[in-house]
Amino acid sequence: MEKSNIVSVIGGGSFGTALAILLAKNHNKVQIWLRDEESVEAINTTHQNPKYAQGINLPENIVATTDLVSVIKGVSLIFITIPSKSFRGVCREIGNYIEADQILVSTTKGFEQGSFKSMSEIISEETCCLKTGAISGPNLASEIMEGKPCGTVIASQFEEVIKKVQLALGGKSMRVYSNFDIYGVELAGSLKNIYAICAGIIDTLGFGENTKGLMIARALSEMSRLAFHFNANPSTFLGVSGVGDLIATCSSDKSRNYRVGKELSKGRTLEDIVQTLGQVAEGVGMIKVIKEKADELNVEMPIVNAMYKIVYEHEPIDKVLEELMTLTQKSDVEYRFAK
Repeated sequence: MEKSNIVSVIGGGSFGTALAILLAKNHNKVQIWLRDEESVEAINTTHQNPKYAQGINLPENIVATTDLVSVIKGVSLIFITIPSKSFRGVCREIGNYIEADQILVSTTKGFEQGSFKSMSEIISEETCCLKTGAISGPNLASEIMEGKPCGTVIASQFEEVIKKVQLALGGKSMRVYSNFDIYGVELAGSLKNIYAICAGIIDTLGFGENTKGLMIARALSEMSRLAFHFNANPSTFLGVSGVGDLIATCSSDKSRNYRVGKELSKGRTLEDIVQTLGQVAEGVGMIKVIKEKADELNVEMPIVNAMYKIVYEHEPIDKVLEELMTLTQKSDVEYRFAK
């Protein structure tokens, strides 16, 4: 039986929970899939997700389950909120049950290490789904849960996907913009997490707003240079999913990646920081993924290189930042149109 009035969310972390709340408040019946049976029990009996949304009351039209098949079969719109390192494995499981006319939308901000595949590309490889999309933007989960006004972008090559997601998510607290440049939107969402780590370092060391403003501007130039090689639209990086997300993530303690940068600047080890966070900070892995691809394509990305030296080569932060400031001074605006 088709469950056309139900929307499913695969993944019950902080953003998956925030997304489920938003969907439920927009009068959708929501199924959310989690592996953790205790969290499922808590959501269904107390209407709270104590692990990822402590103190937040969930709408009663959210139902949690550990049964992956039940949230797939007959559901026309499905959001996937799985960390990038687990994304392919879950999509492979989904692929056993998905039908070609269902809609799968990724919310994950990352690219696969080794293959440099986007999450929407992985969906297409692992399932028969023909209509895919990705959402990205300045979407700090805690603020969505609190109902604060925000916006996001749904990127897809299919008008049907865009319209269904806008209808499901758009409302008093969320504006949903459209973009056909799905690769550019996914690339912007992945890259900004790297610069958020850098912003955390800058703020904690007290370098000031001038320094962070410079970093954000040069980050946009780096993002545009890499986008050019993938025929993504550089204008995407000047929109909500680009500069909008970059500003939010580089300015808030609510961003896990920003907090990673703050703690690194205090001398803590990456392993200790990640363990304390208890959640995935996608920017940590993306530093390595993006540096390898930029080196392969001979794309100049000085900030990414600097973050790689700090995070993976353990070079002193002050030495790396001094090297950044003494690089050859170049032209300000470098935006180019895709090939």
